[in-house]
Amino acid sequence: MTDTVVKNGPASARKSRLSPEIRRGLLGLGLGNTLEWYDWMVFGLLSAFIGPKFFPSQDPTAATLNALAVFAVGFAFRPLGGVLLGTFADRIGRRKVMLWSIMMMAVTTLIIALCPTYQQIGGAAGTILLVCRIVQGISTGVEAPLSTAHAVELVPVGREGFVAGIISFFVNSGILLASLVSYLCSLMLSGAVMADWGWRIPFIVGAVFGFIVVYLRRTLPETMKPEELAETSSKSVWSGVGKHWLSVLAITFVVGAAQAYNYAWNTGLPTAARSSFKEDATAVFALTTILGVVLVVGSLVVGRLADGKSISKWFLITRALSIPSVFLMLMYVRPGIGGFAAVLLGGSVVLVLNMTLYNVVTSSLMPKSCRGAGTSLGYGIGVALFGGTASYLLVWLQSMNASWIFPVYVAVLSLLSIVFYVLARRKNGIFIGN
Repeated sequence: MTDTVVKNGPASARKSRLSPEIRRGLLGLGLGNTLEWYDWMVFGLLSAFIGPKFFPSQDPTAATLNALAVFAVGFAFRPLGGVLLGTFADRIGRRKVMLWSIMMMAVTTLIIALCPTYQQIGGAAGTILLVCRIVQGISTGVEAPLSTAHAVELVPVGREGFVAGIISFFVNSGILLASLVSYLCSLMLSGAVMADWGWRIPFIVGAVFGFIVVYLRRTLPETMKPEELAETSSKSVWSGVGKHWLSVLAITFVVGAAQAYNYAWNTGLPTAARSSFKEDATAVFALTTILGVVLVVGSLVVGRLADGKSISKWFLITRALSIPSVFLMLMYVRPGIGGFAAVLLGGSVVLVLNMTLYNVVTSSLMPKSCRGAGTSLGYGIGVALFGGTASYLLVWLQSMNASWIFPVYVAVLSLLSIVFYVLARRKNGIFIGN
């Protein structure tokens, strides 16, 4: 697609029809996002079961926190994945890197599903789990930002809102699928069986799905032209990233604020409900499944409303709304499934607004020549610093009776994301949409 700087002005591009090739490409990219989020959310949702198996402790909360710490380690390696795979994407093309990233995720998910426990092989079990999470962190460091960049480069100008909605639909489908599979396993097996071996089933499902996505991605269209690849080197890529450092900073906070909100709702609150407040696991999984439905349907609605319109204005409005809405979590400070449901579903509307738009917004801040590296670097840092630590931080603060700190923290991140986005837009302009 055309890649020019847009300083201002309303969107005026006509909604062009998408060819069958583009639609197939979007399907392959979207399903990869489904797998990424499915695998990532399953680990978070099942951490209360995984912790005692790999990190035994007399205190269930301590074991859960250990599992969440491994969950966070995967995020810490996302910037490395962004640097390595993002640079390759700008140098050798998007398609090959998209195949590599999904293969890494599928293989490591299968290993986690089959990995022996601490009781069977001792400390090596935790090491294997940690290594798998590191590899998955490297993989997902490029998957979400590059797949979105790849998608917006595939579609005609003016269809950025559609891309935002469709990619978010697949992302939220992964979240929904993770909750649904966890719920069904818990419903059919019982808590004792889930704690023993039933937690492995959702990972087996993810591994099988992953190899199906690898097959589908074989025919992805390449958006980097031969002449563009011929002119690109590692030096030119990182020179471009350095030139747009303010945009990378903005991407870090745009992603970080959205992910802190997202992981608080999708893993932090459910984990706190089960481990700290001892809520019934089946009821918790049922509510997270409902949340997933809201996100899936809402992403298509938001994408349709934003298609052909100013993504920038939509982002600023929806991000501003997240500042007051995150304080809803203060309603859930004591056991009670009703309070948990009110917080989880009450904050879902603003959550879906933010989660639908943020990846296309970040892609818009970088030029095509260094978009893979720049967006992946900012995404990886943002998720590692603010997203991956959100679940752990929320559960820890609740254990310290300081729950009020977390919504203040997320509100500050949201405000900073608005400030840095506006500054980057004024300095560098926008390269996708307007």
